[in-house]
Amino acid sequence: MNKLLVISIAMTALALPSCAQLTLEQAVSQAMNQYPGVRASLEQVSAAAAGINLARTSYLPRVDFAAQVNRGTHNNVFGLLLPQPVISSISGPVLRTNSLDNVWGTAVGVLVSWEPFDFGLRRANVEAAQSARDRASSTVAVSRLQAGVGAADAFLTIHAAQQTVIAARAGVERARTLSESVNVLVKNELRPGAEASRAKAELALAQTQLIQAEQAVEVGRAALAQLLGVPPADADVARGPWLELPREPDTTAANLSRHPLAVAQNAAVDEVKAREKALDRSYFPRFNLQGTTFARGTGIQPDGSTGGAASGLGPNIQNWAVAMSVTFPALDLPSLRARKEVEHFHERAEAARYAQIVQDLTGEIEKAKAELRGAERIAQNTPVQLEAARATEQQAAARYKAGLATIVEVAEAERILTQSEIDDALAKLSVWRAILHLTAALGDLEPLLALARQGS
Repeated sequence: MNKLLVISIAMTALALPSCAQLTLEQAVSQAMNQYPGVRASLEQVSAAAAGINLARTSYLPRVDFAAQVNRGTHNNVFGLLLPQPVISSISGPVLRTNSLDNVWGTAVGVLVSWEPFDFGLRRANVEAAQSARDRASSTVAVSRLQAGVGAADAFLTIHAAQQTVIAARAGVERARTLSESVNVLVKNELRPGAEASRAKAELALAQTQLIQAEQAVEVGRAALAQLLGVPPADADVARGPWLELPREPDTTAANLSRHPLAVAQNAAVDEVKAREKALDRSYFPRFNLQGTTFARGTGIQPDGSTGGAASGLGPNIQNWAVAMSVTFPALDLPSLRARKEVEHFHERAEAARYAQIVQDLTGEIEKAKAELRGAERIAQNTPVQLEAARATEQQAAARYKAGLATIVEVAEAERILTQSEIDDALAKLSVWRAILHLTAALGDLEPLLALARQGS
């Protein structure tokens, strides 16, 4: 096996673990590098880079070769004929005949054309192509950010669903224990039979909640697997500091102008400006230095006589010329002005979109900060709620055993305890999710990944 292939396979196996559990950083990195949307953006960059090479070819001279062999009549007439694609031109003297006799005609030649100076038009076109490449490059960062945010969100969603499963299983066990105890009391005729039915209903309700939580885990794995390009069975997430309250990330050095969305939109503005610059360089004379050499042959002579059957098959009259051609599109000015006006409005539209992006990002940051502050307050309050729910459940169970409470009070206390356990776990994960939203609004997931590394 090729040595490079072996090394490539080994590096891929290390970078993309299929069986091992994925950390948050691995999931984000893999999504940023492997998601098809990112690869599509990279291919667009390659296409735009090829466009730069295409624009640079305008600096090269143009060389055209031509060769022709024909058989036709040799009648020629005086008179003007405007250029058109139907009637073929003919050279030579006008003979006082109108004959259908035909002879061979041949021609071969080469024309070299080069534009020695262009008043900056070619450079402006190259810069426009470079601007298109820069815009395509900036969209790669946007695609990477979107893929990374999606992977991180799916990662935290899986953990939230797993914590719900843990709490739901505990609720099922409590409901099962209660149901068994009530059944014993009912069989001994110490409690009415209705309480056994109520306990059975509570057990079924707890089992339904568990099934829904397990379903959420599978859906979350499928969502993460979709971003990573792996089977859902391989989208197994590793444990982390998700049940610990992280510190708030430092956002004082945040600069919205460096956000991938802002950078991409700013590149769009620069691309329009580059096209405007190219139009500014278009209304100038075009100078072409030309050199040509060609040879022609014909089977008809100036006096009207013709040669043998093969006469004219070989070019036998040579010419060469060197010239400087100047062309000026005098009447293109109105269309150029109109095109520049179009690009001017495009520039204003792109600038307005840039302002809108900055404004939207500012709003997203403020909303994420408010979400984070609220999540932190909730996470500080849920332990109190959980402790009270546990005490209530224990007291309700004791009162039921003593015959001082009904099955309804116990079932209600157990449901509150299960929900409090879920709320306590999700409250801490909500803080991490709020940090994700904040870092996504800032355009950089590194603060979130740094907190995850410190807590693991």
